[in-house]
Amino acid sequence: MAPTASSRNVYLIGPMGSGKTAIGRQLAKSLRLAFHDSDNEIERRTGVDIPYIFEREGEAGFREREREVIEALTQLDDIVLATGGGAVLLPENRARLAERGRVVYLKTGVEQQLERTRHTQHRPLLWTDDPEAKLRELMLQRAPLYESIAQITVVTDGRHVRAVTDEILARLKEAAA
Repeated sequence: MAPTASSRNVYLIGPMGSGKTAIGRQLAKSLRLAFHDSDNEIERRTGVDIPYIFEREGEAGFREREREVIEALTQLDDIVLATGGGAVLLPENRARLAERGRVVYLKTGVEQQLERTRHTQHRPLLWTDDPEAKLRELMLQRAPLYESIAQITVVTDGRHVRAVTDEILARLKEAAA
């Protein structure tokens, strides 16, 4: 379902390390919209970080919190929202994003994800002996879901935030014409 004509909201989806937060901040600034990050909102609401939620409630508990936050944030007007990499796993999240704004898929290869995430301890799904295998597994599962709701797809591999943001702005303008 296409977003409502009056919606200026832009929702960024894609795997971890695709640049959703950095690009989202720049995009929001360029569009003069408020910026929100669903992971940051979960942490703000709970008062704990995401690794702690995973440790205490598991991925299922985290996904329920994520569902609640996406439901709330997608009801706001004039925002750019950076979602978590797994936000597309729940059908209701995919529906909310597709119905309530313009969805931009930041497509990124596993090699780029490895490079961008290798120094972080903040990604519980990568707490494994083989992060590359885990990223490949996640990509196989999630890429079709990203593609199923994206109105615009932009490849971010090896690109600067400004270049990706400029491409998104041009594609949004094109889509609105």
